[in-house]
Amino acid sequence: MRNRFEKKRNILTISDSVYRILSAVIFAAIILLFYFAVDASGKNTIEKQQESLERALARDIVQCYAIEGMYPPDLSYLEDHYGLTYDKTTFFVDYQPIASNLYPDVTVLKINN
Repeated sequence: MRNRFEKKRNILTISDSVYRILSAVIFAAIILLFYFAVDASGKNTIEKQQESLERALARDIVQCYAIEGMYPPDLSYLEDHYGLTYDKTTFFVDYQPIASNLYPDVTVLKINN
């Protein structure tokens, strides 16, 4: 019979150095997974911002035509009169008016930083 305070003999023992290395590897893996999760989340946010900007541009262009009877002559007109704001360091908006009664050609591009 064994005393309950006696040390149990394990068949499989892990030395301290192996335990430390294994702990460091697991810690590094968790940090790496966290980094990739944050990076993926950031990319998803940029894509949603671009979609939101495209919808805002379309809404403001149509609103301008409905109110004034003409499409905006340039992008700064939308910014000044319809409150359009966006991050110019992240997105490039190519606004090409065709005529005052034709919907302009609008392209939103993400700038690679």
